[in-house]
Amino acid sequence: MSIKLGDIAPNFQAETSKGPIDFYEYLGNSWGVLFSHPADFTPVCTTELGQVAKLKNEFDKRNVKVLALSVDPIELHDKWIKDINETQHTEVNFPLIADSDRKVSLLYDMIHPGAAEKTTVRSVFIIGPDKKVKLTLTYLPAPVEISQKY
Repeated sequence: MSIKLGDIAPNFQAETSKGPIDFYEYLGNSWGVLFSHPADFTPVCTTELGQVAKLKNEFDKRNVKVLALSVDPIELHDKWIKDINETQHTEVNFPLIADSDRKVSLLYDMIHPGAAEKTTVRSVFIIGPDKKVKLTLTYLPAPVEISQKY
């Protein structure tokens, strides 16, 4: 069942690069951006997460909290964050959900039935302070080679 505009965004608990979170507690009364990427160490996603980190002050001015997701485990996230920080000259300053059990990916319909079983589609959810979904954007990325840095 897909999430539609105006629906209450489902709450969840997850392990992240910043420790365990409850999604609603993390958002508090802020706006939220929840976005997924296919896998750690994908080149485009590395630059994207680096750019999002560089925009922290702009997100803060607008009362927006950011949260990223991939189905890779936390140990891989930790290595990838180090790579992002080094190659993008920034500090990743938002949590990355380690969704290896695909609980959040399935809850938010981020797994395309025609894609690889453990690859999330590219999804973005903008969630208002009222916890309602204000915008969704989803597309299936082209296959990419993942760096073997890890």
